[in-house]
Amino acid sequence: MALQTTHWDRIGNGGLTFTKLGFGTAPLGNLYRAITDQEAEAILDLAWDSGVRYFDTAPLYGLGLSETRLNRFLRGKPRDEYVLSTKIGRLLKATTPDKRDGFGKWFDVPSRKEVYDYGYDGTMRSLEFSLERLGADRVDILFAHDLDIFNHGTREVLEDKLSELMAGGYRALMQMRDQGVIRAFGAGVNEWQSCQWLAERGDFDLFLLAGRYTLLEQESLDSFLPLCEARGIGIVIGGPYNSGILATGPREGAFYNYDPAPKEILQQVGRIEAVCKAHGVRMLDAAFQFPLYHPAVVSVIPGGQGVAEMESNLTASKAAIPAAVWHDLKAEGLVRQDAPTP
Repeated sequence: MALQTTHWDRIGNGGLTFTKLGFGTAPLGNLYRAITDQEAEAILDLAWDSGVRYFDTAPLYGLGLSETRLNRFLRGKPRDEYVLSTKIGRLLKATTPDKRDGFGKWFDVPSRKEVYDYGYDGTMRSLEFSLERLGADRVDILFAHDLDIFNHGTREVLEDKLSELMAGGYRALMQMRDQGVIRAFGAGVNEWQSCQWLAERGDFDLFLLAGRYTLLEQESLDSFLPLCEARGIGIVIGGPYNSGILATGPREGAFYNYDPAPKEILQQVGRIEAVCKAHGVRMLDAAFQFPLYHPAVVSVIPGGQGVAEMESNLTASKAAIPAAVWHDLKAEGLVRQDAPTP
């Protein structure tokens, strides 16, 4: 069975066709553990051979390693057959191995320091550097990366960065879209509030929202997702398993939002899992498919650091889920009544 696709065209420039299962490449940057080039290539080959045609990356992922691994993989692939997104907002500066960023998060990666830069020149330079690492002549989408409190620490710092983007990087992104250098732009963040702030102030096309519209979290239905639907803004969903717990279940040490899950989350996931099991459905399958029922969502991009994880995501994208699962999740108050479901 072929993978389902979504054609999205907000401003009439031909738009883009996303596979509903996309590929988030943070794990290819040796996130939390190192994998070999051969392992990375095996995962990518499986994705491609199975029909995946949307790949998302970023300079941050492995401090450049994710982009350079995509370089070798995408070389020779017909450029019009896939959609490629990367990010702006961080420039990478060479440093000594002892001074690099990302210890404990990125393993066996280049020695680089991250420099936040959401300005006009920084945005232009970021794309130039990404094109070199990717070996590509163009990317389709640029996302301003990590404009959230999670990364910047305080509301005050975040507001400075948002203002920096709107005063500089936004102008660069608009120019590149108007000139056809890119097809679309937006922001890739962990908090829907920043996305809404940007959507209210600029002509953004797409948002990559990580972990904030899932089986566990639907607060973005209050105002942000209706705004996107009204404006034709597309949503790419990252982190559909909330850092793992919706894939692993509520086991000891399960991760939620990049940290061990607190007791109340373990309990909530246990209840969700019980409903899925009662219908013979993997919770992971329901977690993957749930966001796709929202009309603004164009693709879901779970990461995969091994062939088995990629196979699991492919299974999830094709699983048949009885409507009774969604009915029961809503009846038990585990999913909001206004969440779109079959």
